[in-house]
Amino acid sequence: MKFSYSGYDKAGKTVSGVCEGTCIEEATEQLRRQGTFVVSIAEGKGDKASAPKRQTKARRKKASPKQIAQFSRELAVLVSTGTPIADAIESLEKQAENDQWRDVVGSVRRHLEDGDAFSEALESRPEIFDAVFVSLVAAGESSGQLDKMLNRLAMLTRRQAHVRSSVIAAMMYPLLLTMVCLAVLVLMLGVVLPRFSGLFETLDTPLPASTQVLVAISELMIGYWWLALPALLVAGWTAAWWLRTPPGKRTLERALLRAPKVGDIVRSFGTARVARILGTLLDAKVPMIEAIGLTRRSVSHHGFKELLDRAERGVTKGDPVSTAFIESDLFIASSAQAVRNGEQTGRMSEVLVHIADYLDEENESTVKALSSLLEPLIMVVLGGLVAFVAVSMFLPLFDLTASAGGAP
Repeated sequence: MKFSYSGYDKAGKTVSGVCEGTCIEEATEQLRRQGTFVVSIAEGKGDKASAPKRQTKARRKKASPKQIAQFSRELAVLVSTGTPIADAIESLEKQAENDQWRDVVGSVRRHLEDGDAFSEALESRPEIFDAVFVSLVAAGESSGQLDKMLNRLAMLTRRQAHVRSSVIAAMMYPLLLTMVCLAVLVLMLGVVLPRFSGLFETLDTPLPASTQVLVAISELMIGYWWLALPALLVAGWTAAWWLRTPPGKRTLERALLRAPKVGDIVRSFGTARVARILGTLLDAKVPMIEAIGLTRRSVSHHGFKELLDRAERGVTKGDPVSTAFIESDLFIASSAQAVRNGEQTGRMSEVLVHIADYLDEENESTVKALSSLLEPLIMVVLGGLVAFVAVSMFLPLFDLTASAGGAP
Protein backbone atom coordinates (compact mmCIF):
# COMPACT_ATOMS: atom_id res chain seq x y z
CA MET A 1 0.00 0.00 0.00
CA LYS A 2 1.33 3.42 -0.98
CA PHE A 3 1.06 6.61 1.07
CA SER A 4 1.77 10.19 0.07
CA TYR A 5 3.38 12.30 2.78
CA SER A 6 4.82 15.72 3.52
CA GLY A 7 7.00 16.89 6.39
CA TYR A 8 10.48 18.06 7.34
CA ASP A 9 13.86 16.38 7.33
CA LYS A 10 16.49 16.69 10.06
CA ALA A 11 17.83 19.86 8.44
CA GLY A 12 14.42 21.48 8.73
CA LYS A 13 13.75 21.46 4.97
CA THR A 14 10.33 20.64 3.56
CA VAL A 15 10.12 17.16 1.99
CA SER A 16 7.32 15.21 0.35
CA GLY A 17 6.97 11.96 -1.52
CA VAL A 18 5.47 8.48 -1.58
CA CYS A 19 6.30 5.57 0.71
CA GLU A 20 5.01 2.03 1.18
CA GLY A 21 3.64 0.24 4.22
CA THR A 22 0.86 -1.99 5.44
CA CYS A 23 -0.78 0.90 7.33
CA ILE A 24 -0.34 4.61 8.08
CA GLU A 25 1.33 3.86 11.43
CA GLU A 26 3.97 1.61 9.86
CA ALA A 27 4.68 4.08 7.05
CA THR A 28 5.01 6.94 9.53
CA GLU A 29 7.38 4.91 11.71
CA GLN A 30 9.55 4.09 8.70
CA LEU A 31 9.77 7.77 7.79
CA ARG A 32 10.59 8.69 11.38
CA ARG A 33 13.48 6.21 11.44
CA GLN A 34 14.74 7.78 8.21
CA GLY A 35 14.79 11.19 9.91
CA THR A 36 11.59 12.65 8.46
CA PHE A 37 9.15 14.51 10.74
CA VAL A 38 5.75 13.72 9.19
CA VAL A 39 3.24 16.58 9.05
CA SER A 40 0.58 14.90 6.89
CA ILE A 41 0.21 11.43 5.42
CA ALA A 42 -2.61 9.93 3.38
CA GLU A 43 -3.29 6.72 1.53
CA GLY A 44 -2.64 6.65 -2.19
CA LYS A 45 -0.14 8.37 -4.48
CA GLY A 46 -1.10 12.02 -4.29
CA ASP A 47 -4.55 11.01 -3.01
CA LYS A 48 -5.75 13.17 -0.19
CA ALA A 49 -9.31 11.83 -0.10
CA SER A 50 -8.73 9.48 2.80
CA ALA A 51 -8.59 11.00 6.23
CA PRO A 52 -4.91 11.39 7.21
CA LYS A 53 -4.04 10.55 10.72
CA ARG A 54 -1.53 13.35 11.11
CA GLN A 55 -2.94 15.94 8.78
CA THR A 56 -3.29 19.34 10.34
CA LYS A 57 -6.45 21.38 10.21
CA ALA A 58 -6.03 24.77 8.65
CA ARG A 59 -8.56 26.39 10.94
CA ARG A 60 -7.07 25.20 14.20
CA LYS A 61 -5.95 28.04 16.41
CA LYS A 62 -2.63 28.19 18.18
CA ALA A 63 -2.47 27.96 21.94
CA SER A 64 -0.88 30.68 24.02
CA PRO A 65 2.69 30.17 25.30
CA LYS A 66 1.31 30.40 28.84
CA GLN A 67 -1.00 27.44 28.19
CA ILE A 68 1.81 25.33 26.73
CA ALA A 69 4.13 26.21 29.63
CA GLN A 70 1.47 25.27 32.17
CA PHE A 71 0.79 22.01 30.33
CA SER A 72 4.51 21.13 30.35
CA ARG A 73 4.93 21.99 34.02
CA GLU A 74 1.88 20.06 35.22
CA LEU A 75 2.77 17.06 33.07
CA ALA A 76 6.33 17.09 34.43
CA VAL A 77 5.00 16.94 37.99
CA LEU A 78 2.73 14.00 37.18
CA VAL A 79 5.43 12.08 35.30
CA SER A 80 7.98 12.67 38.07
CA THR A 81 5.61 10.96 40.55
CA GLY A 82 5.51 7.83 38.39
CA THR A 83 2.15 8.46 36.74
CA PRO A 84 1.92 6.74 33.31
CA ILE A 85 1.97 9.28 30.51
CA ALA A 86 -1.48 8.26 29.20
CA ASP A 87 -3.04 8.66 32.65
CA ALA A 88 -1.30 11.99 33.14
CA ILE A 89 -2.62 13.29 29.80
CA GLU A 90 -6.13 12.09 30.65
CA SER A 91 -5.96 13.93 33.97
CA LEU A 92 -4.89 17.15 32.25
CA GLU A 93 -7.68 16.71 29.71
CA LYS A 94 -10.30 16.58 32.45
CA GLN A 95 -9.07 19.79 34.08
CA ALA A 96 -8.69 21.75 30.81
CA GLU A 97 -10.10 25.25 31.19
CA ASN A 98 -11.70 25.56 27.75
CA ASP A 99 -13.03 23.32 24.97
CA GLN A 100 -10.29 24.26 22.51
CA TRP A 101 -7.47 23.18 24.81
CA ARG A 102 -9.46 20.10 25.90
CA ASP A 103 -9.65 19.09 22.24
CA VAL A 104 -5.86 19.44 21.90
CA VAL A 105 -5.10 17.32 24.98
CA GLY A 106 -7.78 14.80 23.99
CA SER A 107 -6.21 14.43 20.55
CA VAL A 108 -2.84 13.65 22.15
CA ARG A 109 -4.49 11.13 24.48
CA ARG A 110 -6.20 9.31 21.60
CA HIS A 111 -2.88 8.93 19.76
CA LEU A 112 -1.32 7.51 22.91
CA GLU A 113 -4.16 5.02 23.22
CA ASP A 114 -3.52 3.99 19.59
CA GLY A 115 0.01 3.01 20.58
CA ASP A 116 1.97 6.07 19.47
CA ALA A 117 4.90 7.39 21.44
CA PHE A 118 4.32 10.66 23.29
CA SER A 119 6.49 12.62 20.86
CA GLU A 120 4.53 11.17 17.93
CA ALA A 121 1.25 12.09 19.61
CA LEU A 122 2.45 15.67 20.02
CA GLU A 123 3.60 15.67 16.42
CA SER A 124 -0.02 15.21 15.34
CA ARG A 125 -0.75 18.78 16.46
CA PRO A 126 2.10 20.80 14.92
CA GLU A 127 0.09 24.04 15.14
CA ILE A 128 0.33 23.70 18.96
CA PHE A 129 3.59 21.82 19.58
CA ASP A 130 6.37 22.95 17.26
CA ALA A 131 9.32 20.89 16.06
CA VAL A 132 11.53 22.10 18.94
CA PHE A 133 8.97 20.94 21.51
CA VAL A 134 8.56 17.55 19.82
CA SER A 135 12.32 17.02 19.50
CA LEU A 136 12.99 17.80 23.16
CA VAL A 137 10.21 15.42 24.23
CA ALA A 138 11.67 12.71 21.96
CA ALA A 139 15.08 13.31 23.54
CA GLY A 140 13.53 13.00 27.00
CA GLU A 141 11.82 9.75 26.04
CA SER A 142 15.00 8.20 24.64
CA SER A 143 17.06 9.22 27.68
CA GLY A 144 14.43 8.26 30.27
CA GLN A 145 14.35 11.83 31.61
CA LEU A 146 11.00 12.99 30.27
CA ASP A 147 10.09 14.88 33.46
CA LYS A 148 13.31 16.90 33.38
CA MET A 149 12.86 17.67 29.69
CA LEU A 150 9.27 18.80 30.29
CA ASN A 151 10.48 21.10 33.05
CA ARG A 152 13.05 22.52 30.64
CA LEU A 153 10.35 23.07 28.04
CA ALA A 154 8.17 24.82 30.61
CA MET A 155 11.04 27.17 31.49
CA LEU A 156 11.79 27.83 27.81
CA THR A 157 8.16 28.61 26.99
CA ARG A 158 7.64 30.74 30.11
CA ARG A 159 10.74 32.77 29.35
CA GLN A 160 9.63 33.45 25.78
CA ALA A 161 6.15 34.40 26.99
CA HIS A 162 7.64 36.72 29.62
CA VAL A 163 9.77 38.54 27.07
CA ARG A 164 6.79 38.99 24.76
CA SER A 165 4.49 40.23 27.53
CA SER A 166 7.17 42.65 28.77
CA VAL A 167 7.47 44.24 25.33
CA ILE A 168 3.69 44.50 24.93
CA ALA A 169 3.25 45.98 28.41
CA ALA A 170 6.02 48.52 27.85
CA MET A 171 4.51 49.74 24.56
CA MET A 172 0.87 49.71 25.70
CA TYR A 173 0.88 53.11 27.43
CA PRO A 174 2.57 55.02 24.57
CA LEU A 175 0.09 53.44 22.16
CA LEU A 176 -2.87 54.36 24.38
CA LEU A 177 -1.54 57.89 24.76
CA THR A 178 -1.24 58.26 20.98
CA MET A 179 -4.80 57.03 20.43
CA VAL A 180 -6.20 59.46 23.03
CA CYS A 181 -4.37 62.44 21.53
CA LEU A 182 -5.48 61.53 18.01
CA ALA A 183 -9.07 61.22 19.25
CA VAL A 184 -8.81 64.73 20.74
CA LEU A 185 -7.56 66.08 17.40
CA VAL A 186 -10.42 64.43 15.51
CA LEU A 187 -12.92 65.79 18.05
CA MET A 188 -11.57 69.33 17.69
CA LEU A 189 -11.56 69.20 13.88
CA GLY A 190 -14.89 67.43 13.53
CA VAL A 191 -16.95 68.99 16.32
CA VAL A 192 -15.36 72.11 17.82
CA LEU A 193 -13.96 73.79 14.69
CA PRO A 194 -17.25 73.61 12.72
CA ARG A 195 -18.89 75.66 15.49
CA PHE A 196 -16.31 78.36 14.89
CA SER A 197 -16.76 78.24 11.11
CA GLY A 198 -20.07 80.15 11.27
CA LEU A 199 -18.41 82.78 13.41
CA PHE A 200 -15.49 83.04 10.97
CA GLU A 201 -17.93 83.70 8.11
CA THR A 202 -19.35 86.75 9.92
CA LEU A 203 -15.91 88.26 10.33
CA ASP A 204 -15.04 90.86 7.79
CA THR A 205 -11.36 90.01 7.90
CA PRO A 206 -9.34 87.42 5.97
CA LEU A 207 -8.54 84.25 7.92
CA PRO A 208 -4.93 83.31 8.66
CA ALA A 209 -3.47 80.62 6.43
CA SER A 210 -3.33 78.05 9.25
CA THR A 211 -7.00 78.60 10.04
CA GLN A 212 -7.96 78.27 6.37
CA VAL A 213 -6.14 74.94 6.17
CA LEU A 214 -7.84 73.62 9.30
CA VAL A 215 -11.26 74.73 8.09
CA ALA A 216 -10.67 72.95 4.77
CA ILE A 217 -9.61 69.76 6.59
CA SER A 218 -12.64 69.98 8.86
CA GLU A 219 -15.04 70.43 5.93
CA LEU A 220 -13.40 67.50 4.15
CA MET A 221 -13.78 65.28 7.22
CA ILE A 222 -17.44 66.17 7.71
CA GLY A 223 -18.38 66.01 4.04
CA TYR A 224 -16.56 62.79 3.15
CA TRP A 225 -16.39 60.81 6.42
CA TRP A 226 -18.39 58.02 4.77
CA LEU A 227 -15.61 57.63 2.21
CA ALA A 228 -12.66 58.25 4.54
CA LEU A 229 -13.62 55.55 7.05
CA PRO A 230 -13.84 52.68 4.52
CA ALA A 231 -10.67 53.95 2.85
CA LEU A 232 -8.80 53.83 6.15
CA LEU A 233 -10.11 50.32 6.87
CA VAL A 234 -9.14 49.08 3.41
CA ALA A 235 -5.71 50.70 3.67
CA GLY A 236 -5.16 49.18 7.10
CA TRP A 237 -6.27 45.72 5.96
CA THR A 238 -4.09 45.94 2.84
CA ALA A 239 -1.05 47.00 4.86
CA ALA A 240 -1.61 44.20 7.38
CA TRP A 241 -2.02 41.64 4.58
CA TRP A 242 1.09 42.85 2.76
CA LEU A 243 3.18 42.74 5.93
CA ARG A 244 2.23 39.07 6.34
CA THR A 245 3.59 38.22 2.89
CA PRO A 246 7.30 37.32 2.50
CA PRO A 247 8.16 40.54 0.59
CA GLY A 248 6.31 42.64 3.16
CA LYS A 249 8.02 40.90 6.08
CA ARG A 250 11.44 41.33 4.51
CA THR A 251 10.80 45.01 3.81
CA LEU A 252 9.69 45.62 7.39
CA GLU A 253 12.63 43.67 8.79
CA ARG A 254 15.12 45.67 6.71
CA ALA A 255 13.48 48.94 7.73
CA LEU A 256 13.63 48.03 11.42
CA LEU A 257 17.27 46.96 11.16
CA ARG A 258 18.20 50.30 9.59
CA ALA A 259 16.29 52.35 12.16
CA PRO A 260 18.51 53.99 14.83
CA LYS A 261 18.43 52.13 18.16
CA VAL A 262 15.54 49.94 16.97
CA GLY A 263 17.92 47.92 14.79
CA ASP A 264 20.12 47.13 17.80
CA ILE A 265 17.06 45.99 19.76
CA VAL A 266 15.93 43.72 16.90
CA ARG A 267 19.40 42.16 16.67
CA SER A 268 19.51 41.65 20.42
CA PHE A 269 16.08 39.99 20.58
CA GLY A 270 16.92 37.75 17.61
CA THR A 271 20.28 36.75 19.08
CA ALA A 272 18.66 35.93 22.42
CA ARG A 273 16.00 33.72 20.81
CA VAL A 274 18.48 31.82 18.66
CA ALA A 275 20.85 31.35 21.59
CA ARG A 276 18.14 30.10 23.96
CA ILE A 277 16.59 27.58 21.58
CA LEU A 278 19.89 26.31 20.21
CA GLY A 279 21.38 26.06 23.70
CA THR A 280 18.37 24.15 25.03
CA LEU A 281 18.47 21.69 22.13
CA LEU A 282 22.20 21.08 22.47
CA ASP A 283 21.83 20.62 26.23
CA ALA A 284 19.25 17.92 25.45
CA LYS A 285 21.92 16.12 23.35
CA VAL A 286 20.22 16.89 20.04
CA PRO A 287 22.81 16.62 17.21
CA MET A 288 24.23 19.97 16.09
CA ILE A 289 22.91 19.92 12.51
CA GLU A 290 19.44 18.87 13.64
CA ALA A 291 19.48 21.50 16.41
CA ILE A 292 20.37 24.26 13.93
CA GLY A 293 17.60 23.14 11.57
CA LEU A 294 15.02 23.11 14.36
CA THR A 295 16.17 26.53 15.56
CA ARG A 296 15.82 27.90 12.05
CA ARG A 297 12.22 26.69 11.89
CA SER A 298 11.40 28.32 15.21
CA VAL A 299 12.50 31.86 14.27
CA SER A 300 10.42 34.12 12.05
CA HIS A 301 13.05 36.71 11.06
CA HIS A 302 14.28 35.97 7.53
CA GLY A 303 17.73 37.35 8.27
CA PHE A 304 18.27 34.94 11.17
CA LYS A 305 16.84 32.09 9.08
CA GLU A 306 19.47 32.77 6.42
CA LEU A 307 22.16 33.04 9.10
CA LEU A 308 21.23 29.64 10.53
CA ASP A 309 21.13 28.20 7.01
CA ARG A 310 24.72 29.38 6.47
CA ALA A 311 25.70 27.97 9.86
CA GLU A 312 24.19 24.60 8.94
CA ARG A 313 26.08 24.48 5.64
CA GLY A 314 29.27 25.42 7.45
CA VAL A 315 28.85 22.71 10.09
CA THR A 316 28.16 20.17 7.33
CA LYS A 317 31.55 21.10 5.83
CA GLY A 318 33.22 20.77 9.22
CA ASP A 319 33.42 24.45 10.19
CA PRO A 320 32.53 25.62 13.73
CA VAL A 321 29.03 27.03 14.07
CA SER A 322 30.50 30.20 15.58
CA THR A 323 32.14 31.05 12.25
CA ALA A 324 28.80 31.93 10.65
CA PHE A 325 27.80 33.96 13.73
CA ILE A 326 31.03 35.94 13.77
CA GLU A 327 30.82 36.74 10.05
CA SER A 328 27.22 37.97 10.36
CA ASP A 329 26.21 41.52 11.22
CA LEU A 330 22.95 40.22 12.74
CA PHE A 331 24.36 38.12 15.57
CA ILE A 332 25.80 40.37 18.30
CA ALA A 333 29.60 40.34 18.04
CA SER A 334 30.30 39.76 21.75
CA SER A 335 27.81 36.89 21.83
CA ALA A 336 29.37 35.31 18.74
CA GLN A 337 32.80 35.44 20.40
CA ALA A 338 31.32 33.86 23.54
CA VAL A 339 29.91 31.05 21.39
CA ARG A 340 33.37 30.45 19.91
CA ASN A 341 34.87 30.26 23.40
CA GLY A 342 32.10 27.84 24.42
CA GLU A 343 32.95 25.61 21.46
CA GLN A 344 36.61 25.53 22.42
CA THR A 345 35.87 24.67 26.05
CA GLY A 346 33.10 22.17 25.30
CA ARG A 347 30.47 24.24 27.15
CA MET A 348 28.59 25.61 24.17
CA SER A 349 25.05 24.81 25.40
CA GLU A 350 25.74 26.40 28.78
CA VAL A 351 27.23 29.50 27.15
CA LEU A 352 24.27 29.89 24.78
CA VAL A 353 21.72 29.74 27.58
CA HIS A 354 23.77 32.22 29.63
CA ILE A 355 23.90 34.58 26.63
CA ALA A 356 20.12 34.34 26.24
CA ASP A 357 19.50 35.07 29.93
CA TYR A 358 21.78 38.11 29.85
CA LEU A 359 20.33 39.50 26.61
CA ASP A 360 16.73 39.00 27.74
CA GLU A 361 17.41 41.01 30.90
CA GLU A 362 19.13 43.75 28.89
CA ASN A 363 16.36 43.80 26.31
CA GLU A 364 13.67 44.15 28.95
CA SER A 365 15.48 47.10 30.50
CA THR A 366 16.07 48.67 27.07
CA VAL A 367 12.42 48.40 26.06
CA LYS A 368 11.30 49.95 29.34
CA ALA A 369 13.78 52.81 28.92
CA LEU A 370 12.66 53.33 25.32
CA SER A 371 9.05 53.41 26.47
CA SER A 372 9.91 56.01 29.09
CA LEU A 373 11.51 58.17 26.39
CA LEU A 374 8.59 57.74 23.99
CA GLU A 375 5.97 58.93 26.46
CA PRO A 376 7.22 62.55 26.81
CA LEU A 377 8.09 62.65 23.10
CA ILE A 378 4.54 61.67 22.15
CA MET A 379 3.17 64.18 24.63
CA VAL A 380 5.29 66.98 23.14
CA VAL A 381 4.48 66.18 19.49
CA LEU A 382 0.76 65.57 19.88
CA GLY A 383 0.43 68.32 22.47
CA GLY A 384 2.01 70.68 19.97
CA LEU A 385 -0.51 69.61 17.33
CA VAL A 386 -3.43 70.18 19.71
CA ALA A 387 -2.01 73.59 20.65
CA PHE A 388 -1.60 74.48 16.96
CA VAL A 389 -5.24 73.63 16.27
CA ALA A 390 -6.42 75.60 19.31
CA VAL A 391 -4.35 78.67 18.46
CA SER A 392 -5.45 78.54 14.82
CA MET A 393 -9.11 78.52 15.91
CA PHE A 394 -8.75 81.52 18.18
CA LEU A 395 -6.27 83.49 16.05
CA PRO A 396 -8.98 85.23 13.95
CA LEU A 397 -10.70 86.34 17.16
CA PHE A 398 -7.41 87.73 18.47
CA ASP A 399 -6.89 89.62 15.20
CA LEU A 400 -10.42 90.99 15.33
CA THR A 401 -9.97 92.13 18.92
CA ALA A 402 -6.63 93.74 18.10
CA SER A 403 -8.06 95.60 15.10
CA ALA A 404 -11.12 96.72 17.11
CA GLY A 405 -8.91 97.98 19.90
CA GLY A 406 -6.73 99.91 17.50
CA ALA A 407 -9.70 101.57 15.68
CA PRO A 408 -10.14 105.35 16.23
